[in-house]
Amino acid sequence: MSVWDAIVIGAGPAGIGGASLLAEGGARVLLIDEAPGPGGQIWRGIETAPPGRAAILGPDYRAGAAEVARLRASGASLAFSTEAWRVEPDGVVWLRDARGLRRETARYLLIATGAMERPVPLPGWTLPGVTTIGGLQILLKREGMLPQGPLALVGTGPLVYLYAAQCLSAGKRDLVLVDTGRPGAMFAALRHLPRALLGRGPAYLAKGAGLLWRLRRGGIPTHAGAREIRIEPDAQGDLVLSFFSRGPHTLRLSRIGLHEGIIPETHLLRSLGCRMVWSQTATAFHPDRDRDLRSSLSHVHVAGDAGGIGGATVALLEGRIAAMAILDRLGRAVDPLLVSATHRARRAHLAARPLIERLYHPAPDVMMPPDEVVACRCEEVRCGEIRASLAAGNAGPNQLKAFLRCGMGPCQGRICGPTLAQLTAQMRGMTMEEAGWLTVRPPLRPVSLGEVADLVGEGP
Repeated sequence: MSVWDAIVIGAGPAGIGGASLLAEGGARVLLIDEAPGPGGQIWRGIETAPPGRAAILGPDYRAGAAEVARLRASGASLAFSTEAWRVEPDGVVWLRDARGLRRETARYLLIATGAMERPVPLPGWTLPGVTTIGGLQILLKREGMLPQGPLALVGTGPLVYLYAAQCLSAGKRDLVLVDTGRPGAMFAALRHLPRALLGRGPAYLAKGAGLLWRLRRGGIPTHAGAREIRIEPDAQGDLVLSFFSRGPHTLRLSRIGLHEGIIPETHLLRSLGCRMVWSQTATAFHPDRDRDLRSSLSHVHVAGDAGGIGGATVALLEGRIAAMAILDRLGRAVDPLLVSATHRARRAHLAARPLIERLYHPAPDVMMPPDEVVACRCEEVRCGEIRASLAAGNAGPNQLKAFLRCGMGPCQGRICGPTLAQLTAQMRGMTMEEAGWLTVRPPLRPVSLGEVADLVGEGP
């Protein structure tokens, strides 16, 4: 077991930015990630992507190459293909890699676990051939693969239009967008426009407008304001997508991608006991953080989308902000002008975020799925069973877990957790904070009893 100044969990933009600066500042730092290399979801496979694939993925993706090169040169210790299956508030981190289980300890933790796609529980979302748009993009980044046959992208949010544009760049034309954004969303977002015109906000707005123009120029059919979405299989093995958008529509497809925005990945943070805050605008929980991105636990900092959705550049800057705060606490020299400049840059890149969150607010159907829809995919528990159990007196997600086994499957509530909390709040007339969340306990990733037995004798 080694004792580090800092352990960074997650090698996306936030983890890369944090680990690089910590190591450059003279700290002993260990960066761990489950993937075989650095990049996270945003820059996945950046070191191995062929030039043609990198060109399809765009300049924001290619920008990760320089940051990964800086990480490699920083002197940080890197542990890829490594899982953190138990993390303790005092800095003890239990890891699993090809050699088995081991324990590392650090004075400070920097959690940079990123985001996850918001679950989209609607009729037919568990059928073969239905996946998330983020999952489809991972296939493109990692393997250069695109879905074969007619594809519908259903939902709303920047990733929908980004992935559609990437499909166009790769030559895929049998594509249709089924946009679930509400017609009144633009009006509701207008009050955030003045702020969005500050800092780097105009650049983000221009990027979004450019994506929409590319799709229109490319002739991609778009159905706006879609609702009453249902997916069913047909006898030939295809998927039948039905929805209402200025009238009823039915499409026969080979693949369907779903997306209703992204939310912070808080599973690890919840296991640590970090205090969570509900954001009505973002429709998600995020950890309570101070100016230095320190959580409610003194030695745990949270950077990047795990702390609140901001995108790759904000994540990179937050990693550096957290690193500078840790270096200062370690007694290392930190340039105050650099600290101030990094905070200003972060604010500039966040200027358009409230507008974006309001513009792409998740559809009401996602927050109120019908009774027949499966909420917990692992245990095949339907929303109607959850509502009936709540009506019978169950107090919230953890009692639902005991009575219905929600959250007991391999995902440990990562997928069904948001739906359980939302249904509890709706049925009981509570706030999301009052509704609560599934209790998260280690192991955070599966480990075998044999591996655990091999730890006997290592001490607490």
